[in-house]
Amino acid sequence: MKATAPTPPVFHSDEARWDAVVRRDRAADGQFYYSVRTTGVYCRPSCASRRARRENVAFHTTQAAAEKAGFRPCRRCKPEQPSLDEQYAARIAKACRLIETSESAPSLATLAKAAGLSAYHFHRVFKAVTGVTPKAYASAHRTERTQTGLARRGSVTDAIYEAGFNSNAPFYSKADALLGMKPGEFRAGGKNAVIRFAVAQCSLGALLVAATDKGVCSILLGDDPEALVRDLQDRFERAQLIGGDAQFEQMVAKVVGFVEAPSIGLDLPLDIRGTAFQQRVWQALRKIPAGSTVSYADMAKRIGAPKAVRAVAQACAANAIAIAIPCHRVVRTDGNLSGYRWGIERKRTLLEREKAA
Repeated sequence: MKATAPTPPVFHSDEARWDAVVRRDRAADGQFYYSVRTTGVYCRPSCASRRARRENVAFHTTQAAAEKAGFRPCRRCKPEQPSLDEQYAARIAKACRLIETSESAPSLATLAKAAGLSAYHFHRVFKAVTGVTPKAYASAHRTERTQTGLARRGSVTDAIYEAGFNSNAPFYSKADALLGMKPGEFRAGGKNAVIRFAVAQCSLGALLVAATDKGVCSILLGDDPEALVRDLQDRFERAQLIGGDAQFEQMVAKVVGFVEAPSIGLDLPLDIRGTAFQQRVWQALRKIPAGSTVSYADMAKRIGAPKAVRAVAQACAANAIAIAIPCHRVVRTDGNLSGYRWGIERKRTLLEREKAA
């Protein structure tokens, strides 16, 4: 199940709205406007103009309501125009499309010029909006293009150049981290790759644990054991899947034991692969203590990308190592549970057990 991004804060009371104005909270922009009786203007909550006295301030849910009450737009924050965040988002989206459609990664200067910003300012805004640097975004996109090209069973060399690598050497130096195996093995659907796995039953249903020689690469939950095995095979249909031996079964038993009694902890070597941004999110998830929860917005702040809330939710949804990378500890801003790849009830049960422990 795809995770959904949390809903933004809701400012129902005048007290909450005034607090947002005092803090110049940009998260409140667009949710309401405030007018100042003594100046005759209305503003966004984040307006940087001198703060008005509380008794002169009124709140309006829309621009139309503020104008109907006789107020004109503030010339400083320009509430009748797209917000600065919206303008930045549009510029960065344009830069992302440029990266995605270019044969080779555009330079920082080229991207900044297309966005109408200085190189330094563009770099800061790009990271704030997407959660990654332009270079990391381009690298992740090249990885995706390479994987797509290899999946078509074409030449490895053709796929490398089509993805924007200028030569074989830079790609092969990063291939194992990008693909999880040698390029030829990836192109062959994981041929020669060895993945050990085992399926067990726990109180949450069926549980599949799979690992490479580097560590656990998948922990999947579901109702149908066969469906979990098919899920494992989907990406590398020609990988060598081997049933776990007695030693591997002990590792599976640890995972099952942690599901039933979170207080025992779970310390396993993991084989984590994903985009640069996904790995930042997943590493941050592992630092959330058992029994605690954080919001998607909090997670975005923790990784230094406060504007990348939706991207954080998508990274949580892409996590294929359940429990060990505890995406179940991320909830909506209001504390309610949101989407979970393996079902909301499993998420609820995991959280209740951790809090009880």
